[in-house]
Amino acid sequence: MALQGVLFDKDGTLLDFSATWIPVFHSAALVAARGDEKMARRMLLDTGYHPESGSIRSNSVLAVCNALEIAQAWRAFESDWELAALAAEIDRICAEEGAHSAIAVPGLRDALLELRTEGLKLAVGSSDSHAGIEATLGSFDVLPLFDFLAGYDSGYGAKPEPGMVLGFCEAQSLLPSDVAVVGDNLHDMEMGRRAGCSLLIGVLTGNSTREDLEGHADYVLNSIADLPELLARII
Repeated sequence: MALQGVLFDKDGTLLDFSATWIPVFHSAALVAARGDEKMARRMLLDTGYHPESGSIRSNSVLAVCNALEIAQAWRAFESDWELAALAAEIDRICAEEGAHSAIAVPGLRDALLELRTEGLKLAVGSSDSHAGIEATLGSFDVLPLFDFLAGYDSGYGAKPEPGMVLGFCEAQSLLPSDVAVVGDNLHDMEMGRRAGCSLLIGVLTGNSTREDLEGHADYVLNSIADLPELLARII
């Protein structure tokens, strides 16, 4: 396999999803509900929050969608918001509070450095905004290791459409068949499949179980810390 590039999802793949985002989602829902705590709780429950486990359901709105899609879902409870204004507010909260709450998966920088040493081009394709990518990854000294960043608002479309992968390929003169996609949910796998990527790799640091990902990913790893060893073995 002539692998030349790897595109990573961010949340649940590079960052611990629950630790990073659950407190941010609570803050954003309270703002969306204009301070009504009961309404905010209903918004969270309706879009994927599981209060007993304190987690987000696999492939739910909060697990896979961008700020615009979350805003569309939450406006069912508080319709006084204009959609664009609510999405912008969610983006703002995610960037500002996410920068403080972000928790990297163990071994993040070491894994990326090892892949760079092997000559691979690296990218991030996220349902977060471009500003949110920079804000949440900025404190981990990894942004310079990426050759390409794409958020849902970067002009390449949203997952599971293939635009982020195709934009990475165009920017770095790669073929989709030379690229692997690594992510924690089915939107990531579908994006890579639609783009024509040669390798789809699921990780278990997000909201999906092994059973969720098997049958959609070529490999399922505990985390990206295991990725360099896998690639050394198969390429």
